[in-house]
Parts: sequence; structure tokens; C-alpha cells
Amino acid sequence: MMKYADHVYRSADDRLNLYARFYRGNGPTLLMMHGLTRNSADFEPLIEALDGKYQVIAVDQRGRGRSDHDPEPGNYNPAVYAADMFRLLDELAIEKAVLIGTSMGGLIAMVMAAMAPHRVSGLILNDIGPDVEQSGLDRIQAYVGALEPFANWKAAAAHCKRINIDAFTDVDDGFWMEFARHTCTQMTDGRVGFAYDPSISEGFSDGSANVAPPDLWPMWDLLAAIPLLSIRGAISDILSARTVAEMQRRHPDNFTAIEIPNRGHAPMLDEPEALAAIDLFLQSLEN
Repeated sequence: MMKYADHVYRSADDRLNLYARFYRGNGPTLLMMHGLTRNSADFEPLIEALDGKYQVIAVDQRGRGRSDHDPEPGNYNPAVYAADMFRLLDELAIEKAVLIGTSMGGLIAMVMAAMAPHRVSGLILNDIGPDVEQSGLDRIQAYVGALEPFANWKAAAAHCKRINIDAFTDVDDGFWMEFARHTCTQMTDGRVGFAYDPSISEGFSDGSANVAPPDLWPMWDLLAAIPLLSIRGAISDILSARTVAEMQRRHPDNFTAIEIPNRGHAPMLDEPEALAAIDLFLQSLEN
């Protein structure tokens, strides 16, 4: 695994300690932001593949991984996360970055790019767009929230497989164990639990507005000058092919879209097709 330094910083509202992994590299900065129930570990395979070509910051958003939980669940929303990300970039004196966001992380990336386009070199959106399919949100809502800890890692991996198997149709049991170890944490009593605050599920209580804000197309239209790569799982229930086509129509000049076969929501970004597209896209930003 690539070596990284732990970085702890204060949230934008100065109430929480937040955590990020900092990987030193020779190229431009990449800010990697995970999905709703995930954390910075999600990006380990992609960072390994990039092999030190870039300086990478992989974050744990508030309420995830090693970041503090927020006692006010209403703060679990993309606008607040975006403010935290700007605080992090400012603290590290990073003026400009490529934003890579999976699902919720992609929503944060779009908010950041709309707020401060001069600070964004490019966007890589992993299985997310301005229109989020309700069927996918309903599926996620069904499993997010308080769960009893699992007896061991094998039980955690079995649960991860049960709730995600439709999104990964060509993987073995080793994949699910790695998935669990990226998504869960071992507790002091030896049991295993998900590495997120169960209160993030409260974002669904107002019709998912805190999870996926409605009517993001006006914000999307503000991003037309920013180079963009859209990665979609071919069997995704969150990002439809119809939405990608509309993204392309509204963003005709600097937009590239690919689909990853045998993947739903969301690709891991270590698939050969994803790695090739990301490498080509990042190279294009340096030319």
C-alpha cells in the first residue's frame, strides 16, 4: 500500500476534527471524496495505480472513518462538506486541484466547482450526475443507519456482499472481504461495525434533500468551462444513461463519458477501463 501521512484539521465551522490521508507525489493535486457510507480507504486501489504521479488527498468526510461525528445530523449535506473541503485546501495552501468524487463525493465536487471554478482544474465524477435516480436512493435508504455490529470480518463481508451484490456481478469472495475492510472498522471488543455515524441516515428523512439535493441542472450549467470525466457503472441505479446524455448535451466541449461493464453503483475505479480513462484524462489536463 502506498505510504501516506495522517492529516487532522478543523472543520469549516470549527467544531470538529476531520481526517485526511496525504500522499506526496510529483504532479498536480488530486482531492478524492468518497460516497455516503464510505471513507478514504475506498481510493487505495486507484492511488496505488497512480503510483506517485500526483499529490493526493483522500478525505474522511465528517461522520465517516476517522473524522468526528457531527452531533447535528442536518450538517451532513453537500454544502457543508464542500466548506470543509475548502478549509482543508486552504490549510494546505493548495490553490487548485482536480476533484475526484464517488457518488456523494461527486455532488460535493460539483458544489465546489460551481462555488469556486478557479480552484478546480478538472472533475472526475464516479457514477453521479445532476439527476439522481429515486430507485437507487430508495435502495440505499433501505440499508443505511444503525446496525448491530458483526461478530467478525467474515460476517461483515457477507453483509457487504448481500447489500451490494447486484452492483458487482463478476467478483469473488476476496473482493467482498476487501470491500468490508475498506468500509468497516474493528471495535475494541473485537466485533466489526460500519465506519460511519448512523445519523447520516437522517438525510433521507426530508425526502433525500440532504443526500442528493433536487434540481442540480442549473448548477451543472455553471460547470461548462471545466474539463470533466463521467464514469458510469453500466448497470447503475443511481446514474442513468439518459442523464449522462443530457450532461453531454449541456457540456459539449470538455466532456468525456465512459461506462464500466458489470458494475452498478459505484465502480471502484480500479477497473481497467476506469484506470485507462482516468490516466488519459489527467494527462490531458497537464498538456
